[in-house]
Amino acid sequence: MFSQRAALLVFAWMFLGGMVLGQGMGRKNLAAFDTKQYHFGFALSGNSAGFRVNMAQLDSLSGNLLGIENKPQSGFNLAMIASWNFNKYLRVRFLPGLSFQDRALVYNFSEPDGSITPVTRRTESVYLDFPLAVKFRTERVGNIAAYGLIGAKISKDMQSQEDVNQALLEEYLLILDSRNQSFDLGAGIDIFLPFFKFSIEGKYEIGRANVLFQDNNAFANPIESLRTRSFILSLCFEG
Repeated sequence: MFSQRAALLVFAWMFLGGMVLGQGMGRKNLAAFDTKQYHFGFALSGNSAGFRVNMAQLDSLSGNLLGIENKPQSGFNLAMIASWNFNKYLRVRFLPGLSFQDRALVYNFSEPDGSITPVTRRTESVYLDFPLAVKFRTERVGNIAAYGLIGAKISKDMQSQEDVNQALLEEYLLILDSRNQSFDLGAGIDIFLPFFKFSIEGKYEIGRANVLFQDNNAFANPIESLRTRSFILSLCFEG
């Protein structure tokens, strides 16, 4: 589960942070790091992705559909980091990469005998991401600095099935548009190690585009709009 991986990552951060703090305040790693205008690196991330669902008008719903439940799924991200130091406290970051995101919706249907039958429709996406973010960092305290970030991103789903002919399938798919845009909001901690800077970062991605590809099937009709949302926990390495 993603929650278990997140706990392991947090534990790793606490362990490395303790090592750095244990070196003492007198020793400052990478003392000239902030004087360089450009930095490069990479990020490894885990994500938990889901939807924000807006239901259609009641008269368009199936008679026995009780509701739709969002079920976030786990995935992972790989990204390169290019960072430009505008000044001591402000950085602009570009992190192009791939995001493997699975999502699921559970449709609950009522049966004549009073029971409820859940039907799950999953989506699998491989996004090519182009995010741009502004990073606001505090003053270094020894080898530690905290930061917040805000940004925006455009994405292209390389695995979109928007061209699939549903009539040729045994059961209907829930199809997503290949294009997406989102806002990013997060925070993290920079840890300056002897040879590189290590960061742990948590970030929320809030989709602003309706990604539902409406092809008038039994699973798309009850929905007016779908917008993506995800939480991403990242390990970042910069030199």
